[in-house]
Amino acid sequence: MVSDIGRRVGLVIDNARRFGRQRAVAEAMQRNLLAPLPQPGRLRLAARYQPAPAGSQVGGDWYDAFERKDGTLALVIGDVVGHDLTAAAGMAQLHGILRSLAWDHSGPPGAVVDRLDDAMPAITTVPMATLVLALLEGDPHTGPWTLRWTSAGHPPPLLLTRDGQAQYLEAGQGLLLGVPTGTGGSRPSAAQSLPPGSTLLLYTDGLIEIPGSDLDTGLARLRHHALALAHEPLDTLCDQLPARMPPGSTDDVALLALRLPSS
Repeated sequence: MVSDIGRRVGLVIDNARRFGRQRAVAEAMQRNLLAPLPQPGRLRLAARYQPAPAGSQVGGDWYDAFERKDGTLALVIGDVVGHDLTAAAGMAQLHGILRSLAWDHSGPPGAVVDRLDDAMPAITTVPMATLVLALLEGDPHTGPWTLRWTSAGHPPPLLLTRDGQAQYLEAGQGLLLGVPTGTGGSRPSAAQSLPPGSTLLLYTDGLIEIPGSDLDTGLARLRHHALALAHEPLDTLCDQLPARMPPGSTDDVALLALRLPSS
């Protein structure tokens, strides 16, 4: 009996060590692939990645921001289905492919994501994913600015304005990546002008989904806390917003914030 108990305990310890190593590799991979953010003109960007709690596996959340060939700023937030090293590897694949496709494509963001969706089963191991691709048009110093975006089944961006308004950008919604459409139609794109001094938040569902709470409650909670922090420096907003959300999430969190100059 003692020998059997010892063997079982040894297996548990070995599995825990294996899990810990896999988690550490996945987290390191994600952090190393989250490229430094550009700071074009007077635009300001900040981002945070928060891994899942210690008892959970690291998922495939990521953010990205880069200037395209035509000078527009591309913003990306995404989440690969799964919570393991495979999801982290899939995130790395989508990250690189989307950058390549978006860099010189002059069409609407929906067309870029259509190309990504077509390529995904052929050159990645990702079964399904969600993301938002947003393109900011306008002079980075003076504006005016227009945001064009598409969403592949991802939570909507949140726009905060200087006058205390908060609006979820719910247009431009399409199917998840990897879900057959059967129609051959193109993904929708949406557009909206952004006022000076406004703040745009892109985030993954780990920020709003808490066990025992519905999605609408999570979105309302995020809106409330984001408004309370809207006039704080961008780094402060990104630090405090995840901290103000209730504990209990078992998912990792990616957050990307953009702030426009006030005048």
